[in-house]
Formats: sequence, C-alpha cells, structure tokens
Amino acid sequence: MAEETDTRPTSAGSRGRPAHDDNDREEGEITDDSSAPAPPLHPATHPLEHSWTFWFDNPQGKSKQAAWGSSIRPIHTFSTVEDFWGLYNNIHHPSKLIVGADFHCFKNKIEPKWEDPICANGGKWTISCGRGKSDTMWLHTLLAMIGEQFDYGDEICGAVVSVRGKQERIAIWTKNAANEAAQVSIGKQWKEFLDYKDSIGFIVHDDAKKMDKGPKNRYTV
Repeated sequence: MAEETDTRPTSAGSRGRPAHDDNDREEGEITDDSSAPAPPLHPATHPLEHSWTFWFDNPQGKSKQAAWGSSIRPIHTFSTVEDFWGLYNNIHHPSKLIVGADFHCFKNKIEPKWEDPICANGGKWTISCGRGKSDTMWLHTLLAMIGEQFDYGDEICGAVVSVRGKQERIAIWTKNAANEAAQVSIGKQWKEFLDYKDSIGFIVHDDAKKMDKGPKNRYTV
C-alpha cells in the first residue's frame, strides 16, 4: 500500500513552503500571514548619553530662616530624547514662572547645590536678559547640554534659569573651576550656540561663598 502524502499547506517560513505562494501573489496583494512578526508595542526611542533631572526651587516654599537650597525639589528624570520633549512641552517655560523661581536641569545624581561633591570645586557661566526673553536661550542651552554639543561636556554639571524682578538669568555650572581651558571653551561655545554677542563671566563657587558683595569673574569671554 502506497504511503499517504500530506498535502496540507505548510506554515510560512517552514522548509516545505510551496514555491508558488509568492509567485502567484498579485502585485500589491496583502496576505494574511499570521506568522509575520508583530510590530513593536512602543516606538523606538533615542537614548541620551546621560540621564538628566529637572529640579524646581519654588519661592513660595521658602522662608527667611530656611537654609539655602532646602526648598529645591526634583521634578523628573529623563534619559531619552522622547522623554525630554514629553516633559518640556508640558511644563512652564521661564517666561511663565513666578518671580523668584529657579528651574534647574542637572545630570542625574548631581544636586544643584554648592555643597554637592561634584559641584563643590566648580563655578558657573551666567547670561542675563530682560524679563520674558530667556525662553529660547534656555531651550537652546538644554539642547546643547543633553545633546553633548560641548567639547568639554564631561565638565558640565547642569544649568539653571532664574527668574527675578527685572531680569532672567541662565547659568551653566561646571565641575572644576581650575581647568581654565575647559571653562573658557564652554563659555565660548555657549555664546556661539546662543548667538550671544555680549561678554559673559565665570564665577567660582568658592569666591561666591566667601564674598558678601558680588564676586569677581575668574574668566571672561
């Protein structure tokens, strides 16, 4: 008795798939191929080189007796391009913050305080502008930082925008104030990214802590 042959169609991708399956398909015909890989549940994300944390210092939470920095609170940590835009598009920009507010974006696990071990020996570059004028500069500063556009990006701790009565200030904090080449490079590149024409100064945190009156700039570009 002849052996019975199994004439059932084999599943897609198996070795015995009939050759005419693809050849007989009409051009543009959509077939129901249940074994095709399912599309990803989440779209691809674009990881950043570092994770970053937004911090907010609410002036309404401050008291005259409170220690400096005691009212700073972490808001959210992000590590992808998509996370950044999802957050940035749903928070107040500097022009909408109340007077006295400080909004920080620092590398994850670095607190925006002089006392933080990574910030302790550093300093900051500062740019000032009129009230309601810092939104674009703040965004471009964030994009340059998280996008690793600075040659000495490892020297950067983070940035802060401060809203005051007559002006808004943006500052970039760095790790090692004694590294003149790194600090000057950061200051020059920052001005280029923002197309900022005025001179800016770098103040060492230690100098700011020791002097009651305005400390002198260590570097200027």
